[in-house]
Amino acid sequence: MKDFYHSRIKGMPSIVERKEPIIHGSTAEDGPLAQKELDFYEKNGYLFKQNFFSEEEVKALQKELQRNMHDNQTSDEPYVVRESEGDEIRSVFDVHHNDAFFEDLSSHERIVNIAQQLLGSQVYINQSRINFKPGFKGKGFYWHSDFETWHMEDGMPNMRAVSCSIILTDNYSYNGPLLLIPGSHNYFVQCVGETPEDHFKQSLKMQSLGVPDHDSINWLLEKGGRIDSATGPAGSVLFFESNTMHGSNGNISPLPRSNVFFVFNSIENKLVEPFANVPARPDFVANRTNIKPIEPKAFDLGKKSASVY
Repeated sequence: MKDFYHSRIKGMPSIVERKEPIIHGSTAEDGPLAQKELDFYEKNGYLFKQNFFSEEEVKALQKELQRNMHDNQTSDEPYVVRESEGDEIRSVFDVHHNDAFFEDLSSHERIVNIAQQLLGSQVYINQSRINFKPGFKGKGFYWHSDFETWHMEDGMPNMRAVSCSIILTDNYSYNGPLLLIPGSHNYFVQCVGETPEDHFKQSLKMQSLGVPDHDSINWLLEKGGRIDSATGPAGSVLFFESNTMHGSNGNISPLPRSNVFFVFNSIENKLVEPFANVPARPDFVANRTNIKPIEPKAFDLGKKSASVY
């Protein structure tokens, strides 16, 4: 397969234009998003839906967040990733497989229908995780394009995936919210460095390879004109394109910042061999087995949490 997005190079990195569409043939008739929302996503590379879930649903989500953290507090499973300094949980991966509540949440029609509309096809979960960023101790995530890593280390062929971040705690400007450079999804930034085997063991704690150089970030910022911040109340949802440049600061405030994160990939964009010529990362990071389209489900999150889990 031809590699249109060569990265992990030696020497000076380049910036290349995106090779495929952002909205894959969909209109407002094909899903819940209005045309102005599709246009905003196409221009900026993200869409923030404030108060997407009701107050009752938020309580259920927060309850299940705390349960999941408690359940994994002493876990030594590889999908439980801890901070590079200390024993605090940084992320719990593969929650659409190892947690019944979040498995159901990943198929909720209200988010799946939006993913299908944006990608112009049926979708499956390529990756899922809960990110915990506790007060005082939560570390940041440096600037990166998810697609660069998914392409090089997982073998995602094209930019036909969307991330859905469900905000589980109020996001303020001071507790480490996600930062995005609008318009950056139109350009692929090459990164410097050779990918070692099992790089994920280090990169999930603190990513230092597959990150852009300072000049490229400056260039993207000049093109985009600003940095946007995904701030809003718990229950809001952020959809952002796989190649949108984003990151977040550490959380030195007392207030935690947590989210559940689903990556919806087009069923027409399944993973192939990694383009970095390294062994594929494990399934809990990049799903390769039992791939089938999600059947969107309608249900009440509050009742699910109270009656089933």
